[in-house]
This record gives sequence, C-alpha cells and structure tokens, in this order.
Amino acid sequence: MKRLGMADLARAAGVSIATVDRVLNGREPVREDTRAQIIAAAERIGHPAARRLSPRPTDLREIRFGVVLHKQGQDFYKAFAEALHRAVAQAPGVQGRLVLEFSSSQAPGEMATALRAMAGRCDVLAATAVNHPEVTAAVEELSSKGLAVFSLLSDFAQGARAGYLGLNNLKVGRTAGWFMHQTARKPGVMALFVGGHRWHGHELRETGFRGYLRECAPHLTVLDTLVNLETRQLTYEATLNLLARQPDLRGIYVAGGGMEGAIAALREARAPGEIALIVSALTPESRSGLAEGLITLTVDTPLEKLCRDLMVIMTRAATEGRGPGGLQHFLPPDLHVSESI
Repeated sequence: MKRLGMADLARAAGVSIATVDRVLNGREPVREDTRAQIIAAAERIGHPAARRLSPRPTDLREIRFGVVLHKQGQDFYKAFAEALHRAVAQAPGVQGRLVLEFSSSQAPGEMATALRAMAGRCDVLAATAVNHPEVTAAVEELSSKGLAVFSLLSDFAQGARAGYLGLNNLKVGRTAGWFMHQTARKPGVMALFVGGHRWHGHELRETGFRGYLRECAPHLTVLDTLVNLETRQLTYEATLNLLARQPDLRGIYVAGGGMEGAIAALREARAPGEIALIVSALTPESRSGLAEGLITLTVDTPLEKLCRDLMVIMTRAATEGRGPGGLQHFLPPDLHVSESI
C-alpha cells in the first residue's frame, strides 16, 4: 500500500502543503481551526500523523452536540443529518456525541418546546428555527442556564443566540436576481416562494431578490410573495395556478423548501427552459431537474463544510463557556447549473 505523504494530507484537508508542513513540524503558528481541519483529514484518510497530532481517546473530553432540525423526511434535511453525524465523528480534539432531534412543523411553540427539551441533554446547541418571540424566549432561557445556542441556515433570536452559521442570505437573493436577469430578457413577471414570513433567511433572500431586480431589471416585476410552508403539494398547486393565469411568467424562485412541487408542475405544463426556475438545495430531485433543463440554477449550502465548521465553533463555545455574541459565520454557496453536475 502506498504510504500517505504531506501532499495526500494537504489534498484531503483542502490546504497547501506548506500549511501541512507547519502543522506537522511546528515551524510557524497555524490557526486552531486550520490545525483542527488537518487533524480531522488525517484521521479520515488514515494518515500516520493522526496518531501524533491527536490526543489519545482516553484523554478526549466528551462533548454532547445538540442539534434540532426540521422536516426529517426531506432530502435536504436527511443529507444535513448525515453530514452532522460524520462531522461529530471527526470532531477534532474531543469525543463528540450527536444529540439530534427534529421538529415536525414550523410552529414557533413547537420549536421553543423542542429547544427547551434539549436542556441537560447537550453541552452546546444549534438549530434551524423561525425568528419568533417564543423561540427567542426559549433561547434566552437556555442561555441564562449557560447553554450556548447557535442558529443555522436562517438566523433567529439575535442578541440571545451565540452566533449564526450559514449562507449570507441577502447575497443569495441578489445572486438569484442576477441569474434571472441574465435568463429573462423579455418583460414579464417573477414568482417568489418562501417557507413562511417568520423565516429570517427567506425574508433576506426575498429582499435581495426584489432589490436586485428593482435596481437592475425593471422590466421584470415580482408578484406578491407566495408562502408554501416548504411543502411539495402547496408549491405544486400554486405553480400550476401561476402557469394558468400568468401568460407572461418568466421565472420562479423557490427561496426555501418545497421545490419538488415546482419541478413537478413545470415538468407537466411547460417545455424545459420555457420558465426559469431557481431552487435552494442540490438533492436527487433537483439534480434530475437540472439534467432535464427544468431548473436554471441551484444555490446549495455546502453542508459538509458547514458541519465541520460548526463542530469547531461549538467545541469552542462548550469548552470556553462563551455566551451570547455577534458571531456570523458565512459560507459561500455552491452554485450548480445543468453543465456542472
């Protein structure tokens, strides 16, 4: 078997060989998160440096990483859960244990209950949740007990939560607007779906989308925003209705979940490419939509990197006892078109 060298480790960790050399030989200081990234990669590929760089298992502190997500049955959240399991198993410098729960609806009361139920079960907590006073109250309560809570994908409880990790949703919305502008040259209307008006990230995407088109593509008018509760059926029915009553419909932007309904409706009622469609996750169904020419663009969250970064940040919060703060950890989105999949 070929002996793994520094080049193999650098490739696996996504850093330069010089950075790996600094970590292995202690030539110069290296950021702690970069060092953790290299250690995790060494453990993942079985590089001999893993044993030297990592503490012995008996010396590792156990950290219970609590996470509450939505929509357990959706492909995106299934992929999110799988990425979390991998990231916890590879969490550098600690013995991680994932405490994962799902909320079956967007209801603020249900999410607040789910958050409170994590008290005593985890050492640090992250969640996807709507931005609502009931959720904020739950986060304030947990924070007062010393439990740091991070918002994921869509921000909530600003001033009470410990930080936000995800995409810069305002930029995501403007990016979607830019792509629509390049695709739809004729005057017409645009449709926009959000999961609900309490999703802070969806509101920012809507703001960015509308702002870009208003500024740079005044020939495209955005219709009143449609709420789909991130469900396939509502999106499907609403899209068919749009296609029937809006002959000048040029594009549809699904800023959250429920894209499967829009894909199915366009597949039934329009030829590929006739209506531009932008969606927010790369899943088996959106891959098919891209391949068929039904989807123009997918703005995807890099879940593997998000989860790896989350483990480093949550570990720091759990070990250093950090309380509420203004951390905003933005990741660049993964953009996919038909020719890139």
